[in-house]
Amino acid sequence: MEEDVAEIQTVCASVSSVSSDVPRTPNTELKKLLFFKVYKRRWFVLLVLCLLNCSNATLWLTFAPVADQSAKFLKASLEKVNWLSLVYMVVAIPLSFGTTWMLDTLGLRTTLILGAWLNMFGALLRFVGASFSTGPEVMYLLVMLGQTLGALAQPLIIFTPTKMAALWFPDHQRATANMIASMSNPLGILLASILSPVITDTPARIPDLLLVYAVPACIICFLATLGIRSSTPPTPPSASAESSGSEPFLQGIKLLLTNKAYLVLLLCFGSGIAVFTCFSTLLEQILCVQGYTNTFAGVCGALFIVFGIVGAALLGVYVDKTKKFIEATKVNMSFTALACIAFSVVCLMQEQKVAVAVVCSLFGFFGFSIFPVAMELSVECSYPVGEATSAGLIFMSGQVQSVIYIVLLQALTTRLADSPLSTCGDAVLSWRVPMMVMAGLCTFFSCCFVIFFHTRYRRLEAEEQAVYGTKQRKVSTTSDNAPR
Repeated sequence: MEEDVAEIQTVCASVSSVSSDVPRTPNTELKKLLFFKVYKRRWFVLLVLCLLNCSNATLWLTFAPVADQSAKFLKASLEKVNWLSLVYMVVAIPLSFGTTWMLDTLGLRTTLILGAWLNMFGALLRFVGASFSTGPEVMYLLVMLGQTLGALAQPLIIFTPTKMAALWFPDHQRATANMIASMSNPLGILLASILSPVITDTPARIPDLLLVYAVPACIICFLATLGIRSSTPPTPPSASAESSGSEPFLQGIKLLLTNKAYLVLLLCFGSGIAVFTCFSTLLEQILCVQGYTNTFAGVCGALFIVFGIVGAALLGVYVDKTKKFIEATKVNMSFTALACIAFSVVCLMQEQKVAVAVVCSLFGFFGFSIFPVAMELSVECSYPVGEATSAGLIFMSGQVQSVIYIVLLQALTTRLADSPLSTCGDAVLSWRVPMMVMAGLCTFFSCCFVIFFHTRYRRLEAEEQAVYGTKQRKVSTTSDNAPR
């Protein structure tokens, strides 16, 4: 097998020297050696990644929907309970570089299995701490330690979809596979938002809740450890899969930081991730001022995720067939900015449940669908840098900007002297200025992306060059950047 791969690489190298006037017919010498093949086991790898992503998301958001009950059971303040979720964000930022190196250097299998074990140990430690601890201090410490282990697993899991899709799926299924794996994370958030309140009707049910989340984590760890036998299939599914992550890690970082198109995507899409984090985190606090209940805010959050998954599914299938990554991303970012502006208006209105619900649905439909496509686009504009490196830096950019945005928006709030319809309790804040700022930031970076982002589809070009023996195709510097 190693001799075959070496021979394939030699032929691929010789192909690149073919002159541009050679007709676009398949290279027969290469075809004899390089048989692109897909395996049914790719669906199992995708299934394990989806389950792992979903499980990790439920661990992250376990306590947020039942913060009051959690505080009573753990005998801790609400601020301490909030840190059980915030620890995921804090841990993810410094670990991003190490995770991208691990994925592109040690491989998919090692990274996924390590993530599965950390996820399982975190879930079990939370359950043990809540069930058998003798004092509140020890209980909270063990639960926080379990959350921290889950937070360590998050980058190992959430950076993986792009890499997995590149290594196991052919070019006409990559975006769809990436979409399915990426959307399993918000699906886990949705499940936690529903299951946590249903199971935890009293504070004493917190251990039962943690057990419910620990059992799937153990099963998924078993599936990952015994079921994923290799990082790559025996035969690559595409020409680019053979050279995935061919650039050394540090060299890849240097290439990304000098790639203008990637830097535009890094900043603009990172800002989009931050806006969505702010929306998810602050939704209940924003709506309660106008008299909307926590239940209604939960419904809006669910609509945001459900319609986002639907939009991502439709867009993933579309770009797999058309390869119009840039056009799809620019159009959806424009509609996302409009939806954000609409939300900043309707969220300040009273007794407008239908309008608020519709806007939240549209916000999720257009905004969430961008995520998997943008991850694919990050690979296309930065190839041959490893997929985990290009996607991981964008995620880290989103996490850093999320912290900045949340701190900024909360600082811009002002306390209201009177709000008769408020369901917020004692602290009633005005979100008018923060919502205007959030809409402005979303619109500004969407416009920057539409105007300044131009790139070739480098990975698709490399695959075509390997198969047909043609040189890189010239792509215009206008908005029409699709391969021709």
